[in-house]
Amino acid sequence: MKIAIVGASGAVGQEFLNILENRKDFPIDELVLFGSSRSAGKKYSFRGKEIEVKELQHNDDFKDIDIALTSAGASTSKKFAETITKYGTIMIDNSSAFRMDDDVPLVVPEVNAEDCANCPRKIIANPNCTTIQMVVALKAIEDVSHIRRAHVATYQAASGAGASGMAELEGQIRQIVEGEKPTVQKFVHQLAMNIIPQVDVFTDNGYTKEEMKMFNETRKIMHSDIQVSAMCVRIPILRAHSEAVWVETERPISVEEAKEAFAKAKGIKIIDNPENHEYPMPLYLSGKDEVYVGRIRSDLSNPNGLTFWVVADQIRKGAAMNAVQIAEYLIQKNLVK
Repeated sequence: MKIAIVGASGAVGQEFLNILENRKDFPIDELVLFGSSRSAGKKYSFRGKEIEVKELQHNDDFKDIDIALTSAGASTSKKFAETITKYGTIMIDNSSAFRMDDDVPLVVPEVNAEDCANCPRKIIANPNCTTIQMVVALKAIEDVSHIRRAHVATYQAASGAGASGMAELEGQIRQIVEGEKPTVQKFVHQLAMNIIPQVDVFTDNGYTKEEMKMFNETRKIMHSDIQVSAMCVRIPILRAHSEAVWVETERPISVEEAKEAFAKAKGIKIIDNPENHEYPMPLYLSGKDEVYVGRIRSDLSNPNGLTFWVVADQIRKGAAMNAVQIAEYLIQKNLVK
């Protein structure tokens, strides 16, 4: 099995390396790293070997590669998709480039892994990070009773803007401590000591692109008519996104029934002991693979409503881990060339 990572020097690319390094059962005979002209020549250690990053170019470098894990931005994915897939390589793309294309499956393995079998363009899209963790939780409830609508408020870490976003937050904190004016470049406002109720740009309906991704992607992944209304907020922490979720189901679901559903679901761990102040928090869940759920309770405003709190590491489950799980499914089901 020959695997490629495109965008190897970025935050998600580095997480790909970390996950594959420690996932000993993942079959890799050869790993090839690709990056921009700036990253070309850098070397990274993988399973005892030094691997040099090659510059991504329009050539035949992907001829013998089975799966390419790509995280280099939407423009790069669109530009190089044909080059990457020309000889049958399956491209698992972490960008927004192809997510809503009808002929590209949008996959969260715990929810719709079987969609991987139908990828005529040899492209499988990784959903938006906020969508991924929400639909893992929603699937558990959907299996009990159909969800009519969901309202969600997100609390998104700087990691959602990549390595440069995390670096800017750390830099701003240092500048504030040293009495300097914080430098603002990556985000629309200063993030340190602040909360920004905007993730991505605004659309004509007043929602941001990030909020509309949650609406559209959830429906595609779940093959559902679910209505989703989101408010996406950037908060000053480094890693792991949090979400407050309210759902309305076709029939009432008790808290006990909901907890049982979450406990049985794939990829979910419950931390829900409010009497002892135990609930999911980014501080303790960065670097974890699962989606964590807590604060599970009935919605006082809706007899068919539930509300709960969801936390997951955006770089791992919200990006790299989800893509690796897709690759594992492809290998397990013999869907690789």
